[in-house]
Amino acid sequence: MLGYILVGLAGFIAGAQNAVAGGGSFLTFPALLFAGLDPRAANINSTIALFPAQLGIGWTGRNMAEGAALLSLRMLAGISIIGGGIGAVLLLATPVSLFTHLVPWLILFATLVFIWGNFFAKKRAEDAPAPVSARGAMVMQFLIAIYGGYFGGGIGILMLAALTAAGLSVRHAGATKNVLAGVVNVAAVVIFVVHSHIAWGLVADQAITAMIGGQLGVYILRRAPPLYLRLAVSLIGIVLTVGMFLRG
Repeated sequence: MLGYILVGLAGFIAGAQNAVAGGGSFLTFPALLFAGLDPRAANINSTIALFPAQLGIGWTGRNMAEGAALLSLRMLAGISIIGGGIGAVLLLATPVSLFTHLVPWLILFATLVFIWGNFFAKKRAEDAPAPVSARGAMVMQFLIAIYGGYFGGGIGILMLAALTAAGLSVRHAGATKNVLAGVVNVAAVVIFVVHSHIAWGLVADQAITAMIGGQLGVYILRRAPPLYLRLAVSLIGIVLTVGMFLRG
């Protein structure tokens, strides 16, 4: 019972966190470990549990989502679903340990890019070209989608960094990454359900609470001042980075 309570609480907070800045799987993953799943199973079950909330978050905030660096939202979504499928296949075919060692460095890099772009870099005029080209944005989103299908922790931080570098404001980048996060996991979830053992009781517990928390997060995203969003994203990125290095 304690395991179900912890898993549900982690799902609620993770749903809200994913809507605002990302990184919710760093709450659901250890909660599922505590409930008795091995790391690989916890990763897979966490992805499936958060998937309905990600779809709900993306749908609720879809009006604020948009393309970036001359790429349409549909193009970014297509790149995301292909990359997510590739990442899921790689997860099932290779050990998780090697890629897990890279996770803290990826989150550290993304957090530093986000902080620099939002607090220290010279602001560009609205009619100026985005710092990242369309080709660069495609490559970044494709690699992030592969990572999302493979492990997924911190994918929101990575996408926020990429989308803001591609010219989106924090608020629109937040809504766009919510849509793309759900798309990334479409192929991954299908592959996991077909080829993996799923602890459906724990998944259902976490999925329901994550959907409730996700709607709260969308409310916060729509109404919070942009400065608070930037500070929240930066703080979450720093905490995730430190936590992953300590866990490693």
